[in-house]
Amino acid sequence: MTASKRARIQDVAKMAGVSSMTVSRVLSNHAKVSDAKRTLVMDAVKALNYRPNVSARRLASNKSFFIGLLYFDSDTSYVSKFLLRGLKSCRLTGHHLVADEIDEDSEKSLASVQELIEVTKVDGIILLPPVCNDTKLLEMLKEKNISFVRIAPDSQFNLSPYICMDDYQASFELTELLIKQGHTKIGHIIGNPNQGVSRLRYQGYLDALRSNKISVPPEYIEQGLFTVDSGLMAAKKILSLPNRPTAIFAANDEMAAGALSAAHMNRLSVPNDLSIVGFDDGHIATAVSPNLTTVRQPIKQMADLAVEIIASGKFSDLSTSNTREYRNVLDFEIIERDSTKKPQET
Repeated sequence: MTASKRARIQDVAKMAGVSSMTVSRVLSNHAKVSDAKRTLVMDAVKALNYRPNVSARRLASNKSFFIGLLYFDSDTSYVSKFLLRGLKSCRLTGHHLVADEIDEDSEKSLASVQELIEVTKVDGIILLPPVCNDTKLLEMLKEKNISFVRIAPDSQFNLSPYICMDDYQASFELTELLIKQGHTKIGHIIGNPNQGVSRLRYQGYLDALRSNKISVPPEYIEQGLFTVDSGLMAAKKILSLPNRPTAIFAANDEMAAGALSAAHMNRLSVPNDLSIVGFDDGHIATAVSPNLTTVRQPIKQMADLAVEIIASGKFSDLSTSNTREYRNVLDFEIIERDSTKKPQET
């Protein structure tokens, strides 16, 4: 098939060795399709760059094939990475992603979301933190019976399907990595207090120190906001201490990048004079020098799974869905790069 000729559903069926009806069922996330056939069809879809006729599918079903994505701060690499993957995942399943940034004003946000629902008739909505914990928004979605998937919520776990990773354990293991390198003076920049993951990462840090019988001075801990500037300001305070730490664990990569800038301003070499670790493994982790040691969040897998849950229609009616069984905790990975090493002083 030439690149200029658009693939048809029949072409996908032929390559996959199945019927056109089976292809249609796979693209509509019909339950009565085997995993083997589903894999064959999706491989053919990717190979042929097949794009379903969404208008025709809307006429043949009561679905809009629109999926919403609500987020708070578009400046973070976490959001941009999730957004880009969500777009790709939606494209592969024949859906369109409609993203909207939530305003700090709750009333404006509710009005904006209500307009999104009325205009697009979304099949469901993905909620990123901290939007996923907005009580008024959650109540409105429940009232309108709009299915939604929350990413890393910190409460009401039986309210809807949710996807997360073990932030506590990841932070525990990341702190232990520094301890195993020989660090006993480890500072921490806490994430945004409005997000539950900040508390989990802070607790993982504290418990790792306690389990290794290492005390931490209160002045080694500063509050951040998950932004580069807040990481910079917090690190400046920590590094101004007479007995400064030999390592800093920032609760996300943006704040770690800010800490890196603070180290340079203080003419400290990273990692020779100071080790720095982040969290998320966003784009900024490899954009700064030295590249950051960090925790790799499975953001791509989170986005794929969130789209899959909504596209499947399994939770289209939240009033009857057994969401208690839909808890998804995905694996993390610690990525060691050049921002950490054994401290010069023991």
